[in-house]
Amino acid sequence: MSWEDKIRKVEPYVAGEQPREKNIIKLNTNECPYPPAPGVQAAVEQLAEDSSFLRLYPDMDATPLVEALAAQYGVDPDRIFVGVGSDDVLALCFLTFFTAATREAPLLFPDITYSFYDVWADLYRIPYRAVPLREDFSIDPADYLPAQGAENSGIIFPNPNAPTGLELAPAEVERIIAGNPDSIVIVDEAYVDFGGQTALPLLEKYDNLLVVQTFSKSRAMAGARVGFAIGSKKLIGYLKDVKFSFNSYTMNLPAIRIGTAAALDTAWFEETTGKIAATRERFKAQIRALGFEFPDSRSNFVFARHPAFGGAELQKALRARGIIVRHFEKPRIADYLRITIGTDEQMDAVVKALQEILAEKA
Repeated sequence: MSWEDKIRKVEPYVAGEQPREKNIIKLNTNECPYPPAPGVQAAVEQLAEDSSFLRLYPDMDATPLVEALAAQYGVDPDRIFVGVGSDDVLALCFLTFFTAATREAPLLFPDITYSFYDVWADLYRIPYRAVPLREDFSIDPADYLPAQGAENSGIIFPNPNAPTGLELAPAEVERIIAGNPDSIVIVDEAYVDFGGQTALPLLEKYDNLLVVQTFSKSRAMAGARVGFAIGSKKLIGYLKDVKFSFNSYTMNLPAIRIGTAAALDTAWFEETTGKIAATRERFKAQIRALGFEFPDSRSNFVFARHPAFGGAELQKALRARGIIVRHFEKPRIADYLRITIGTDEQMDAVVKALQEILAEKA
């Protein structure tokens, strides 16, 4: 047996394209099209004036950020866990909460969902079952209930889901949580800030619930890598134990400072998410008039198809016009494109390009 035969091999997550060309309309990775809050820029300028953050270890508990989040969400600081983007938080959740899964009681998540879930499950050797969505891409809560045969050792799903953008109603979310009192249920709310309804109020009723959110989308800080989870003190304690067992200083000091500034600026946050949601609704009406079909997105993207085009073909036609959108070559969704909501001007350019492409097809 060679040394290569002894290596663990997994299929990695494939991220969206990060183009090097200029004058590209980049709508493929669900980034915010607007600059961060003014307080974030001020924090960046303060960091530029003092380089001590480069030689000193950061606060391993990210205390200022945790306290700002605690104040914003009205919870005790010891019910908050922060990480290097929600991907870091979620990966630690898989490692902490789901490694006891078995083939008889696997981890459950939707079959069309965030494509990092199966990567982490394979990496940590967690048995899982991808539960099929309904024909309309919605989640059926009954599919996650042990009483109906869905034995499990944990459940995770995004709400709104990705890449479909569909939201599961709060009562249905609660149905899953209440029906699994012996399993940890993680609701991944990366896109909840664009008109969705958070599961955070359910934390007062269920100690097996963990809610995960991110600064990457609604706070325009994808490059800073800030994510967090809110749950019971016990769940957060277990997460910290795992994190601090191998790396205490995962979040750097600049991220802590600018993340704190972002968390404190509620006015900017509400204005910006409202603006993106309004642009989304306008864009949905425009492409519906062009014959596109899509689930009713509650996120900062639209998951759309056109009967006259395959997804790869339409993505290529848009790319030729300097517009990048996301395509997934997967069963059931290969004809769909995930189009991030940008500024009004950017979305007008997308609509114009689609009109031209459709005219050429006619």
